[in-house]
Amino acid sequence: MIIQAVNGKHPQIPTDCFIAQNATIVGEVIMGSECSVWFNTVIRGDVHFIKMGDRVNVQDGAVVHATYQKSPTTIGNNVSIGHNAIVHGCTIRDNVLIGMGSIVMDDCVIESNSIIAAGAVVTKNTHVESGSIYAGVPAKKVKDISQELIDGEIGRIAANYVEYSSWFKG
Repeated sequence: MIIQAVNGKHPQIPTDCFIAQNATIVGEVIMGSECSVWFNTVIRGDVHFIKMGDRVNVQDGAVVHATYQKSPTTIGNNVSIGHNAIVHGCTIRDNVLIGMGSIVMDDCVIESNSIIAAGAVVTKNTHVESGSIYAGVPAKKVKDISQELIDGEIGRIAANYVEYSSWFKG
């Protein structure tokens, strides 16, 4: 794994987090408890800060970055960022699922209890209202989310990744 300071700013990673051996975390990255950063993931806090809440999982091949001196990335609690997703210079609130291969661009706000579908492209400045499912290119609201999906998908996946990470901590 590469965990590296940039311009005097060091990643802050609690000891209860799992970082895969080939993940890269650099610069001003502040992680909450029980987070997991999976294989081939890159989290670059070199141009602006990245702040993650508790129980965030950043799955294989995902990239989390920001925009130089303009747009940091802030991620809430119980957030799952799917395989090969890109999260860039945006705000993601609590209990959100960012689907596999999706892209969330600068200055977007993804409110709590929302799902960004796999492959969706959330364009710059989009505001995803709480309790929504967004899909497509460009991403648009396709429906309101049910409590069943909030509990059964968003909550389940976040909890599962806390469990999966325990397998690697041995």
